[in-house]
Amino acid sequence: MKTIEITTDTGVSKIIIGESLKNLPNYIPTGKSIIITDDNIIKHYASSFPSFPVISIGLGEKNKTLETLTLIFDKLIEYEADRSTFILGIGGGIVCDVTGFAASVFMRGLRFGFISASLLSQVDASVGGKNGVNFRSYKNMLGVFNQPEFVIIDTAMLQTLDDKEFRSGFAEIVKAGAIKDESLFSYLENHYAEALQNVPAVMEKLIYDSVLIKSQVVERDEKEKGERKKLNFGHTFAHAIEHDTGMLHGEAVSLGMVLAANLSVKMGLLQKSDSDRISQILRNLKLPVSMEFDYHALVATMKKDKKREGDFLHMVFLNRIGNAIIEKISFNQLEKYSYDLC
Repeated sequence: MKTIEITTDTGVSKIIIGESLKNLPNYIPTGKSIIITDDNIIKHYASSFPSFPVISIGLGEKNKTLETLTLIFDKLIEYEADRSTFILGIGGGIVCDVTGFAASVFMRGLRFGFISASLLSQVDASVGGKNGVNFRSYKNMLGVFNQPEFVIIDTAMLQTLDDKEFRSGFAEIVKAGAIKDESLFSYLENHYAEALQNVPAVMEKLIYDSVLIKSQVVERDEKEKGERKKLNFGHTFAHAIEHDTGMLHGEAVSLGMVLAANLSVKMGLLQKSDSDRISQILRNLKLPVSMEFDYHALVATMKKDKKREGDFLHMVFLNRIGNAIIEKISFNQLEKYSYDLC
């Protein structure tokens, strides 16, 4: 078991990697607590829950909405939550995002923590204090920065993920290595087969290294004014792809990173050999690296990205594996490049 602490203006968040869901009572403060989770987690793990009231939300990105928040708020009122109540999110990225937002705004803020159940959540979504929901067709348009008191990463919970969900999480590990740590990227290149087999020692290293990278970035730039933007490598394309196709977030991030790496090459920033390495490791991890796009529709959706600034987007590019840079690109340039890439 390993622990990483994130200390920011909004609080201290303790990330415990390798802890068990069964030891959850050791981390919950005394007093009233309420669990927010989903039906799939209840199916597999309800017998390990402490005896607290449970609010279950639906499965999938379509439930990351204001309507889901309304359901949660109604239930919190029904269960007589007050300012001393602790909110516990048990699930993947959507549960963590929604739980963190709901806890942060209900009664102007309740204490909260997460049990992170999916690989995507363990290496990314549950860590860093970004909590939010989608609004209409806008991804993560409503939200707050607020750190959970703790995140328990129980790697044994990965065993109940289906293969597609499990593989999807590797996209964020590839991203972490691509933007910040070439040695992590190389380790994944050399151990992808064991990673796909969920070998505990390999997975714990990949999760720990990914969380460490994100925690260090968040400590330096919690509110995403500068360096934290680099964590969005591939995500500008990915959010548009996810919206337009309905594919899993990690699958869309995989395609988004391929497009962003190829765009980095076209702009003269990145060697093609590095772009090829990114495509190959994603292919080895059985993630998508190509599909046909309607580039007009793709760019139109990207214009709804919250990183837009007038006629420009702030996008993350690579100049080598292990180092990312942020550049402004106009939508005219983006449309031209997207035509070539698509």
